[in-house]
Formats: sequence, C-alpha cells, structure tokens
Amino acid sequence: MTSEGPYRWQPLVERDGTTIAESPWGPDDEIGRLNWITAESQREVLSRIVPGPTYDLAVSLFMGMPAWLGAGDPKYDIWMTHTPAGTVVDDLNGVGPELSSIYSYCGDAVTMYTHTGTHLDMLNHFGFHGRFWNGWSPEKHLGSRHWTRGGPEKYPNIVARGVMLDIAALHEVECLPPSYTITQEDCTSAAEAQGVTLDKGDVVMIRTGRMRYWPDQEKYGTDAPGIGLEAAKFLCEEAGAMIIGSDNDSVEVDPCEPGTYFPVHSYMFATAGAPIIESLWLEDLAAAQVYEVAFLGGPLKMTGATGSPLRPMAIPLQPR
Repeated sequence: MTSEGPYRWQPLVERDGTTIAESPWGPDDEIGRLNWITAESQREVLSRIVPGPTYDLAVSLFMGMPAWLGAGDPKYDIWMTHTPAGTVVDDLNGVGPELSSIYSYCGDAVTMYTHTGTHLDMLNHFGFHGRFWNGWSPEKHLGSRHWTRGGPEKYPNIVARGVMLDIAALHEVECLPPSYTITQEDCTSAAEAQGVTLDKGDVVMIRTGRMRYWPDQEKYGTDAPGIGLEAAKFLCEEAGAMIIGSDNDSVEVDPCEPGTYFPVHSYMFATAGAPIIESLWLEDLAAAQVYEVAFLGGPLKMTGATGSPLRPMAIPLQPR
C-alpha cells in the first residue's frame, strides 16, 4: 500500500460535519484531481502496456436498459428520424425521390439522462448546502440550461493507471450481498490478495459482482452493494485515488445511511475533488484476473453537463 498522503484539501466552508474544499490547483480549477494527469504520468503508464488483448469497460446503450429513473429522469430512447423508404416519400433531404431511392439515407436521434450506462460524474453533480467544489454556487455559476463550471468540456482525456479491486472474489461470491457496505479493510485486503498497490493518481475500480445481473433492472439497480464513506475517504485521502468507479449504478452502497442522500457522491465531489464512474463492465477483467491496467477514456464534451457517457478501455500493464 502507498505510504504517501494524506490527500486532503483546505476547507472553504464547513457545516454540519461536511466540507466544501478549496482546490489546491487554484481558484480557476474545474477538474479537481484530474490535474494529476500530466504528459509525464501518461508516458509512464503507456510505457508499461503489455501487447495483447484490450478490455472494453462500457455497457451498451439500448431501449429498456437499466437506468436511474428514481427522480423522474428520462430513460434511454432511440428512434429513426430518416429511413430509406420514408425519405423517398417525404423528401425531407430535399434531393427528390429518384436520388433518395439510390442513396439510401438513414438517421436517428436519442434522448437519455446523462447519468445512464457507463458514465462519468462531474464535480458539479452533487455538493453540500448549495455549495460545490472550489466554492461554486448555483447563484453564480448555474445558468438557465447548464453549469458554467465543471462541465466535461473542461476534462482532459483520461490516461492513467487503473487498479481493479475484486471485492466479490475476495469474499468468494459471484456478487456481494444486497446493500453490503464495502469497507477500507475490504479494499486493502483485496489489493493484498491481488498483489497490487494503490498509488496516487489511480483510477480505482470496485467490482461488486452486480454486473452478473445486467440487464435485469430490478436485480441490478436495487439495494446494490457499494462503498461507504469510510472506504471512500480511505481511497481518496490516504491512497490518493484520482477517480473511483464501480460496476454498480451508484458506486456507493444502496440504500444510503438513514438521514443521508448519496453522501459518498457529495464527499467525493465537493470535498475530495474526485470524479466517479458508474456501471463499469469489469467481468472480463475479473475472468482474466487482470488487476493493473492502463485506463483510457474520455467524456463527451457536453458543455456544463453534470455527467457524460464514457467508453473506457483497459490494457494490461507490466509490473514495475
């Protein structure tokens, strides 16, 4: 385990036991710990790639897929806006039926909550008491349509060391029990059993086994096991995680502790400055027992959004 740390930032606001942190990267910082991504850190990771298979860590988007709909957000939908036969009839492309019958034109559109499928949560997603990372506030930084701070258009491509902690395998189960709270001890024991360290700047990926139930909405999305605040604080403040991701749909345990509402989310964004990845496909890594990888991916540059679809890829690394 790393001996570096702790990675705690100076508070701007402290209220009722919660902290809004001041970014150590300055008053204009919008990406938090992703500032740890540098040309040097990328070269170090890419220099250790093992030629061979790559692993896709994203789930597919499809109608009827599991999604967080508990607050009334739109599910994933896709529909055709243009079809070959329809274009001949309605001539919406304006080139006439003869050309349309030759050049078969298709087009489509989608609607979805930005926190659907495998996605990255931005630091403007949750805060405490109306304040967000580095002091952002809705009164100053949230317009009619989107945030002016912290959107994915400001995020760099993520090229970093990734470490998978297979907590399900640690407990010798296919999937952790419903609402199981993953602890600091679970994380350290999994790292030790897998022979990996946790280093500053890692993308830490937690495997609960929940993807065994994909795409069953009820089994996948209800009462999920996940990390609690203790594990989140250890990974961020002691191990120096840059991002924490999981194969469940919330990263943290569901349901939350009584009297709280996604406390790990608010802590990671507002206090630690660490993004979250949800609904990672980790089954192939687990089957191959690959625990240390180059993690490659990037959000869509959707200005001011609180979340973005992500298509991450993992490539095994040679040991140091």
